[in-house]
Amino acid sequence: MSDVKKVVLAYSGGLDTSVILQWLQDHYQCEVVTFTADIGQGEELEPAREKARKLGVKEIFIDDLREEFVRDFVYPMFRANTVYEGEYLLGTSIARPLIAKRLIEIANLTCADAISHGATGKGNDQVRFELGAYALKPDIKIIAPWREWDLLSREKLLAYAEAHGIAVDMKHKNGGSPYSMDANLLHISYEGRSLENPAQEPEADMWRWTVSPEQAPDQPEYITLGFSGGDIVAINEVAQSPANVLAELNRLGGKHGIGRQDLVENRYVGMKSRGCYETPGGAIMLKAHRAMESVTLDREVAHLKDELMPRYASLIYNGYWWSPERKMLQTMIDASQATVNGWVRVKLYKGNVMVVGRDSATDSLFDPTIATFEDDAGAYNQADAGGFIKLHALRLRIAARLQNKRGV
Repeated sequence: MSDVKKVVLAYSGGLDTSVILQWLQDHYQCEVVTFTADIGQGEELEPAREKARKLGVKEIFIDDLREEFVRDFVYPMFRANTVYEGEYLLGTSIARPLIAKRLIEIANLTCADAISHGATGKGNDQVRFELGAYALKPDIKIIAPWREWDLLSREKLLAYAEAHGIAVDMKHKNGGSPYSMDANLLHISYEGRSLENPAQEPEADMWRWTVSPEQAPDQPEYITLGFSGGDIVAINEVAQSPANVLAELNRLGGKHGIGRQDLVENRYVGMKSRGCYETPGGAIMLKAHRAMESVTLDREVAHLKDELMPRYASLIYNGYWWSPERKMLQTMIDASQATVNGWVRVKLYKGNVMVVGRDSATDSLFDPTIATFEDDAGAYNQADAGGFIKLHALRLRIAARLQNKRGV
């Protein structure tokens, strides 16, 4: 007899987690509590409630976490201009610590003994979910069925579902989408099937959020983004909540073919993986945020942030959102954003985001009286540059003299 009496399952209502729900009941003979997070995946979630109820679940949580997701996870990440391995905007990675947090909250609320998830033993998500869970509740038991059962193929999952009378959408029976997909307000990802050949171009009909740049409007669209403390708070001078900002930028970016990515990344477990992503709103946010910082951040502060960003990105990608080192970096990053206030104007056109203007009425470090190519009326003494250059060249001159003496 298992010592697990109640488990909270991260439940989507799809094939995998529906099978997991039944398997937990059979294998552990325990009560299952389901948790479904609305983080902007764009799907109707009530069917998940009905499906869980039919499978005997009495405690069902379907939580709207969209504002929390963008406000407390996406926005802090974008304050650092975070990009993993030069390309990936971490759309899946940044959602996992929020889901782990809510799993633990529900486990505490329902007095559950364990939590469970549907991540496979090959991917990053198992690490992200479990590192987050252990950081928040160190003695929690975690059940990862993909590391325990023998249902290691789609055919075996379908057979299990049929044997237990688990309803399966026709799209699963017929193969459905040829891709493994994950969506939230920040992005949608595609993996598997034809994408497992990194030499093969993705099929044109794979993309769901963005038109191809070739089919995007022939006229550019200009938008103005208002910033406060490093976060976008308004679009075209209309105040918006964090979730509404991202949703609207997704709409605008998708319309203009912005935010498509096709990349091979290094997973934390050691393998390389090819994935395709659509992050239209995130692509606009990143470009605009860097433009806002360009006029409001001190040079050395900006450069230090850029040096630390790859480490910060790896922490998020690898699942260390709740770690002390990520929190420490976040404190520094957030402190740097106190002056990142103002507006940025961007032009959206055929897959491109182009910055065409930026200003801050209160915090701009751009001084036109010094930067001008015209007569600056003595604001900057150009003769000072000679001594500046000689001092910085001193070590180079000393080394060159020594080399000359040696005949090198």
